[in-house]
Amino acid sequence: MIKRDNQYSLKEAIEQLIRAYGFNDKLLETTLIDSWETVVGNVYAAHTENLRVKSKILYVKVDVPALRQELMMQRSELVKKLNDKVGKKVIDDIVFR
Repeated sequence: MIKRDNQYSLKEAIEQLIRAYGFNDKLLETTLIDSWETVVGNVYAAHTENLRVKSKILYVKVDVPALRQELMMQRSELVKKLNDKVGKKVIDDIVFR
């Protein structure tokens, strides 16, 4: 396809808008949160809620203390898996509450 100086595909235009308005980080954070169930599995995901990212830390509310403890022991592995799933380092740590 031949492009003129000011012609872009819809995909290119949307990508430029996302970068221009600084939404890229928020989209990556949302993608990371959406991949939580895939990474931790259905059992853990069923007992977690209120996932949010703030200052490169993922905050997760866990409703079963025993599962919270298990997740805390796997924290560094989960950080790596979640970042790998997104393809970029989005979080540095996870806090389970």
